Amino acid sequence: MPERRTLLTGAAGLAGGVLLGGAFAASPAAAAVSPPRVYTRAEWGARPATGPIRYLDRMPDHIVVHHTAGANTTDYSLAAGFRHSKWIQDLHMDQNGWIDSGQQLTISRGGYVMEGRQLSLRAITEGQHVSGAQTANHNDHTIGIENEGIYVSATPPAALFNSLVRTCAWLCDVYSLDPFGAIVGHRDYVATQCPGDVFYARLPELRQRVAAQLGV
Repeated sequence: MPERRTLLTGAAGLAGGVLLGGAFAASPAAAAVSPPRVYTRAEWGARPATGPIRYLDRMPDHIVVHHTAGANTTDYSLAAGFRHSKWIQDLHMDQNGWIDSGQQLTISRGGYVMEGRQLSLRAITEGQHVSGAQTANHNDHTIGIENEGIYVSATPPAALFNSLVRTCAWLCDVYSLDPFGAIVGHRDYVATQCPGDVFYARLPELRQRVAAQLGV
């Protein structure tokens, strides 16, 4: 059986939910979370991984929010999102020397959600985990979402943020995660600017909106 690990943070982490065998669940009255449309690697034209993918028989216990630190483009098209996924993969493989994109999911400034590391979408749908390269020393227990752009002083577009809410709600539902304890920024694990001061300051809002979607 897959390992179910959830970090709960005090009364705020328990409000509106119930504990089932150590895992967090939304209240019974909550509607099922509708998953986002995730564009596959085949759809955006990914390169194959150059090494074996670590497919783990476990669930991640945290969702790590990143920004890509790329340009804040005003091209919000699906084609632009696909180009950005290719740019990230090239950066991670050709400059960082990784076997593939480091993150499991990417959200474009237009709000399009794309699969990152190979087998990530399959792992999510099976309630398991693909180890990425997005959070040093924490890749076996965290799932990472790259958000297109740089948010040190800029605000994320509404389309991106709304897609992030829906995506995090989906992941919390699949993995029985408490959004108040599970959703973190990259800088919570690593000494980095990521996901930018403005985006990081909006993580409490993100957690609240995800909780509302989960009915907790």
